Amino acid sequence: KGILKRYNVKLIGAQIEAIKKAEDRERFKKEMDNVGIDTAQGGFVHSWEEAELLLTEIKFPMIIRPSYTLGGTGGAVAFNYEEFQKLVEKGLNASPIKEVLIEESLLGWKEFELEVIRDSSDNAIIICSIENIDPMGVHTGDSITVAPSMTLTDKEFQKKC
Repeated sequence: KGILKRYNVKLIGAQIEAIKKAEDRERFKKEMDNVGIDTAQGGFVHSWEEAELLLTEIKFPMIIRPSYTLGGTGGAVAFNYEEFQKLVEKGLNASPIKEVLIEESLLGWKEFELEVIRDSSDNAIIICSIENIDPMGVHTGDSITVAPSMTLTDKEFQKKC
């Protein structure tokens, strides 16, 4: 609505453009592709027919994520065709824009974050690592985390993306 601009409000930390990139799943994937970071294989669908086409590209299990739902509502894991059909239909109904992201499952992977301070000259320091204790697939807002990371091996920690 332009309220922040009208009152000359400046955000501290992440800027609105960065937040928009992170919140829009399709835009986020494009940004990751642009910088060479691998992401899960998948795609956005708006109908059952589009979802069925992805079955030739991705194997089960698959993650079903409705777009623009709060707290991951409607998100689930499909382990077979019957679950896939039911969960895609449920996801399309949950999404206010009738859009679902279907991705390959990353169950079994480790998930961690790096807390970074970066300045306007692109200098960066890593403050600490944070590890998700829950397995991949648990919604970030519901996941238990610890800092610093507890189970990453040195090789995993040192690996460059």
